[in-house]
Amino acid sequence: MIITSSIGNNPHNLITMAENSDNNNNEGVVLAENEIVCMLTNKVVKVSDKEQTLQYMIGKMIEEYGFAASDMERDYKVRYIDSETGNSKTQKVDLAIFEENTPHDPENLIRFIIVAKDSKVKPEDKKAGAYATLSPLLFNTDCRFACWTNGGDELFLYSDEDRFGQVDVEDIADFPIKGQTLEELLEQGERGVPRKPANESLIQTFKRCHNYIYGNEGMKKTAFWELLNLIFCKLYDEKRKIQDAADGISYRRRFWVGAKERFTEEGQREVAIRIKGLFNELQESQVFKDVFDGSEQIMLSDRALAFVASELAKYSFLEATVDVKGTAYETIVSNTLKQEAGQFFTPRNVIRCMVDMLDPDEDTRVLDPACGSGGFLVMVLDHVRRKIAQEMFPDLSGVRLEAKFNTPEVSERVRKYAEKMVFGFDFDPDLKKAARMNMVMAGDGHSNIFNINSLDYPDGAKEDVAKIAPVVLDSISQSKDRNFPFEKADNNAQGRFDMIFTNPPFGAKVEVDAEIARKYALNSKAPEVLFIEACYNFLKPGGKMAIVLPDGILGNPNTESVRIWILKHFKLLASVDLPVETFLPQVGVQASLLFLQKKTEAEENLDYTKDDYDVFMAIVEKVGKDRRGVPIYKRDEDGAELLFDKMKQWLVVDANGEELVRSRIERLKEIDDDLPKVSEAYTHFKEEHK
Repeated sequence: MIITSSIGNNPHNLITMAENSDNNNNEGVVLAENEIVCMLTNKVVKVSDKEQTLQYMIGKMIEEYGFAASDMERDYKVRYIDSETGNSKTQKVDLAIFEENTPHDPENLIRFIIVAKDSKVKPEDKKAGAYATLSPLLFNTDCRFACWTNGGDELFLYSDEDRFGQVDVEDIADFPIKGQTLEELLEQGERGVPRKPANESLIQTFKRCHNYIYGNEGMKKTAFWELLNLIFCKLYDEKRKIQDAADGISYRRRFWVGAKERFTEEGQREVAIRIKGLFNELQESQVFKDVFDGSEQIMLSDRALAFVASELAKYSFLEATVDVKGTAYETIVSNTLKQEAGQFFTPRNVIRCMVDMLDPDEDTRVLDPACGSGGFLVMVLDHVRRKIAQEMFPDLSGVRLEAKFNTPEVSERVRKYAEKMVFGFDFDPDLKKAARMNMVMAGDGHSNIFNINSLDYPDGAKEDVAKIAPVVLDSISQSKDRNFPFEKADNNAQGRFDMIFTNPPFGAKVEVDAEIARKYALNSKAPEVLFIEACYNFLKPGGKMAIVLPDGILGNPNTESVRIWILKHFKLLASVDLPVETFLPQVGVQASLLFLQKKTEAEENLDYTKDDYDVFMAIVEKVGKDRRGVPIYKRDEDGAELLFDKMKQWLVVDANGEELVRSRIERLKEIDDDLPKVSEAYTHFKEEHK
């Protein structure tokens, strides 16, 4: 990555960052292409689908279920006497969990996990499936709980002994966490406390639910929207519980599924009654009434509804970090809408870089005029949430500070900021709904997502056009800029935003209607060109924007007039050149990030050719993935992947309700991504040029 600056008559080199200058001194052994380090043993192992799933399950058992790494062992051989034949047998389990602080002997085994070779192995497989591999050990040992997974499906079984000594193996939705008995798991019902999802748990859960609906309900076109409805129900249930508690009202949680409920017809009916009633209620609620048109229904069978609800009910969505929720949500959104409408979405590392560089705060009114599923807006909320938490808890840092990100007091300030200051427009009504859902998960502000053609605003036939100006004016009436001399009429939201983040649609197949194009000084059929001027119109003087643009605008001779227009109307803050891998494998486009500040009227009247100021410029060479979307990690001079010692920390609550910090050292690869270094360098650049 090379970073320089130049503008006008004073070009000069500011900073050059060597390719490996940021390598830590804690690098150890290097990895071959097909190797990873086991987080349990700290040993190098071969990469495979099975190994990656096993690593995921190890992390999940430690961080979600509370089991200590010292009480776990991988590739453990269990010896037992077969009750039917009387013969001695041995079976290997991929992960064994033992009673706390006891020898790793079969009599101390309390949980075990078997991981299938890959996702092609189905749970019902007669040799390698769940029942075939788990049942022998559950029948013939004292261990009562087991899990089988192929990386997608997760099945839990338990053994129960009747009063005559007969052992039976049954399905269960989950097995107990550390210190929890089966009886406690079965009895908790609505009193159960959903877990905070670790690592990729929410991503895997969303995928599992979507695939189940897609594959079992004959809903290939509507699977995503059916899942979306249930995610809404889950969020509504969590929000109601918190809101009613704040109002001194006792709210009985309804989005829960008993450990055995989903496995009986009666239980499935009970779940369906609860969830469908909840869905009908939320459509009339103040929080969600503007998301639905009132005609939506949950069309899943009782069996499918119970399955999906059971999977979602395990986790607290409000406790999950924005990165976890956003990645999980956008995984299914992008897969669905990309297939349906050719949509593609901005990578999260690009979004974070853009937001970090412009650094919005609670007083920043933000707009994305082509918001898609809301990625930029969600990242803005996350950025502001972190600032709020740091301000409210200045003495905390690390995981203790992170634990405050979703506290009621922080969340309330984020909600007020989102509802007052964060706006998104999109031409696609499906994306409006998808973005609103994403905003609800991130902290709300969903009511400020509108379905309009941003290039046609303040005109256009879409019904949301007339709704925008009143809410923007209401935002201003509650903001520090209420006395700012805005120039536009009150029925026009243009000229009123502090920051814009956007990745507008572009490409040879996308053309703007000629009637709309004629409204613009740039008068082009290319939407990416007109969006530059549209963003100028939405910004107030001094407002800033970060926009993704194809390199042709910045370099082709036939777009020189566009560049001149930009320099006349904006101060150029920064330009970041991206490699072609950035948007692959979705689309191959050479693009840059352009950061601009709208000039005041007085500044526009000056001769732009005489401007002389420093501009931050960066060339990004690596974005953490190759052209196929496969992650790329840091390597040594010989091309071998490097390992770094990383302190992994998380909070647990002990039996007395006290928060404790747990930690472990992991040897991990690091994604080779220049974008975090770009945003850090830009921060230094701004400090030096105050």
